Amino acid sequence: MTPAATKAAKPDIVLLANADGKVKEVAKSSDKEAKKTPARRRTSKASAKDLSAAADELLAAADQAKASGTTKKAAAKTTKAKTTTKKATTTKKAATAKKTTTKSSTAKASTAKAAAAKPTAEEKAKTAAAEKEAKAKALASIKIGPKGVYTEDSIRVYLQEIGRIRLLRPDEEIELARKIADLLYLEELAAQFESDNGREPDNKEWAALVEMPLIRFRRRLMLGRRAKEKMVQSNLRLVVSIAKKYMNRGLSFQDLIQEGSLGLIRAAEKFDHEKGYKFSTYATWWIRQAITRAIADQSRTIRLPVHLYETISRIKKTTKVLSQEFGRKPTEEEIAESMEMTIEKLRFIAKSAQLPISLETPIGKEEDSRLGDFIEADIENPEQDVAKNLLREDLEGVLATLSPRERDVLRLRYGLDDGRMKTLEEIGQIFDVTRERIRQIEAKALRKLRHPNRNGVLKEYIK
Repeated sequence: MTPAATKAAKPDIVLLANADGKVKEVAKSSDKEAKKTPARRRTSKASAKDLSAAADELLAAADQAKASGTTKKAAAKTTKAKTTTKKATTTKKAATAKKTTTKSSTAKASTAKAAAAKPTAEEKAKTAAAEKEAKAKALASIKIGPKGVYTEDSIRVYLQEIGRIRLLRPDEEIELARKIADLLYLEELAAQFESDNGREPDNKEWAALVEMPLIRFRRRLMLGRRAKEKMVQSNLRLVVSIAKKYMNRGLSFQDLIQEGSLGLIRAAEKFDHEKGYKFSTYATWWIRQAITRAIADQSRTIRLPVHLYETISRIKKTTKVLSQEFGRKPTEEEIAESMEMTIEKLRFIAKSAQLPISLETPIGKEEDSRLGDFIEADIENPEQDVAKNLLREDLEGVLATLSPRERDVLRLRYGLDDGRMKTLEEIGQIFDVTRERIRQIEAKALRKLRHPNRNGVLKEYIK
């Protein structure tokens, strides 16, 4: 088949649109039939024009129909939306009405319940008694110490918290000790700067002292402080263990733990890892010292010197050891001999160790009296005071009738000036005479005082 024949065999296609908007393909007549006669060619051309015009009309109709269909769909959607909105409004009104009804029912039920739950006088009394009993139990669970109030729950929570902290390994202790030593070196430089300049250095000045960039210096400082904190927190259980041995000595358990923690911090700063000792062994001494010093300073109303308190502790230990050795309570002589001190000093220390007793201490089974009610007053009553002053004045008047030597001998012999009576030997040394001469002067002065003209005034004071 030649190319001409192939070209002639292909049908012409015309696109037609029906009323539904669908496009159809219509095959044109072949060129062979159009070439048969000129008349038929003209007819075919006319038909093609008609077909083309018809196709245009059909396409326009399809577009119009399509637009009409879109409008109908939009109208349908609008109608559907209006219907949905109307239904939603109706549902909302119904829900609101239902909610109002529910609230009304709830209010009625609450009113009825409140009316039913209104307590009677007997129930009120029972409730008040129960509350009073609960408050009494709560107060009974509180232990009051010399320095404040604490509960067992707070101690228990603290012990649980420190119990969760892991103990340190020996290599960790060494590493932390090195970082703490570096921190102390930095703090020493800062203290030197403050003493030279009268103020604390800021971070930039501090970093310049060690010739480090600010960021690296801050990290170095942070690592040192964290190491110190970790060293202390990991050994808080040691503080509790030592504090238990010093309970009931005038400080509460919480105060003992607090003072022991201060000693632990001091131990962390002083620990030298190069000597090969464990930190716990070293810290025990600092913790014990801090606790004993706190007891000596804070446990007593009248503070005792630290060395005296330590002596009292040694006396107690010696007494305990001797009691176990002899099977009985040791005497003062045995304790003094064991401690190599005099009995007078031992008695003075024992008297100083006595705790003061409050004058408000209850006395008796009913505890309706106080200790201060049974203590005799040391001051004299006004009548005795006036009588003593009058006696002194009259006695001075009688002595004025004697000679100066006789008056002075009687004053020294009977202690009228300082209350101390002197012997004849002592008075003789004062006047540079013999003992016998002083006795004669005394006897002569007493004979003069026995005369009725002199002792008549003094007889009124003799009962």
